[in-house]
Amino acid sequence: MRQSVAVFWPAILLLSLSGCGGPFSSLDPKGPAAAEVALLWWGMFFVASVVLLALIALWHYAIKRKTDKQPVGATSSWIIWGGIVLPTVTIIVLLVAGLPVGQRMMPLSDENALRINVTGHQWYWQVTYPDHALQMSDVLHIPVDTPVHLSLTSADVIHSFWVPRLAVKLDLLPGRTNVLRIEASEPGIFRGQCAEYCGVGHAHMQFTVIAHSQSDFALWLKQESIQELTLDD
Repeated sequence: MRQSVAVFWPAILLLSLSGCGGPFSSLDPKGPAAAEVALLWWGMFFVASVVLLALIALWHYAIKRKTDKQPVGATSSWIIWGGIVLPTVTIIVLLVAGLPVGQRMMPLSDENALRINVTGHQWYWQVTYPDHALQMSDVLHIPVDTPVHLSLTSADVIHSFWVPRLAVKLDLLPGRTNVLRIEASEPGIFRGQCAEYCGVGHAHMQFTVIAHSQSDFALWLKQESIQELTLDD
C-alpha cells in the first residue's frame, strides 16, 4: 500500500495543483487586488502547512513515547505556549498582513476611477455607465490599469458580485449600495458569478468582464455611444 502511494503521489499532487487555474480561480490573478489576495492566501497556506507538519511530528512523538516508563511532565507549559501564545501570535500576524491588503482594496476617492452601476436581478445583471448613458446586461467593459468603482445594489434578493481573477466578492443588498473596486492589469475576458444563492436560477447568474487596452476601450465607448444615439433617434 505504501509503495502504491509513493508511486502515485506526484500524480495526486499535480491533480491538486490543477485546481489553482481556470476562469474562476482566485489563485490565477489578473489584477492588483486579486494578486494581493492570492499572495495572502499562499502565505496562510504556508503557515498552515508548517503548523500541520508540527502537529504530525507531535502526534508521532506521542504515539512513540513510552508513557509507562517515562514520567508525565507538567502540562502548564503546553497550555500556555500552545493554547495562549501560539493563537495570539498567529492572529496578530494575520491582522498585520491582512489589514493593509483590505485597506488597499477600499474604493477610496479617485478622480481617475471609472464609475459603473450594477443591479442584481433574478437572474441577470443590469449594468449602467452613468457618465455615458450606456446600459447592458451580463457584461462589463473596463479599461486596463484603471481603477473601476462598481456601485452594487439589488432589485430583489441578496446577490453577490464575484470576479475571482480581478477582485474580492461583495454582496448586493436590496435598498443599499455597496461600492467595490476592481482593476485589470492586462486585457482579457474574465468570468464572474453570483456567489450568494438567490433562487432557482442562481447557477446560471453569470456575467463577463471584458478588459480592453485604454485605446480600445475609448474606441468601444465611442462606438457604443454613437449606437445608443442612433437607437434613440
